[in-house]
Amino acid sequence: MPASESFRIPKHRSHVPAARQRVRKTLADWGITDELADAVTLLANELVTNAVTHCQVSYSQIKVELALNTAELILEVSDPDRDRLPRPHDSTPDEEGGRGLALVAALADNWGCRQEPYAKCVWARFGLEGVQTHVPATL
Repeated sequence: MPASESFRIPKHRSHVPAARQRVRKTLADWGITDELADAVTLLANELVTNAVTHCQVSYSQIKVELALNTAELILEVSDPDRDRLPRPHDSTPDEEGGRGLALVAALADNWGCRQEPYAKCVWARFGLEGVQTHVPATL
C-alpha cells in the first residue's frame, strides 16, 4: 500500500532541524529505521539546507515530500526558485560546504532534479529490497 507525507517549512535555517525531525518521525512511523533512515534523514537535511541557502525567492517556503511504495522510498525537496538548478561541486578540503550533492549521489540509489511550472524539485530514490516497512492503517 503506497503512503506519502508532505509538509512545508519557511525558507529559514532555523526550520531545518524541524524538517529533519519530521522526516525521521515519518520514517519511524513507516517502520524504516537503521541505515536507511539515517541516509534519508541526512539527505533530507542536505537538500533542505541547500534549498534554504540557495533559493533567492523572498518569503518562500520549502516543500518536503516522502513517498513509500513496495519498491522504493522517494524523497523530494522543492523550492520556488525554478531557474536555479543544483549542480554538483568539487569542493576542496578547505571549503566548508559544497558536498551536499556528493552525499546525495553516494547515498541514494538515484537522484536528480526537475523544473516544474513554479518550482524546482530535487529528488532522491532509495530501493527497498530486503527492507521491512509498514504503513499505519490510518493512511
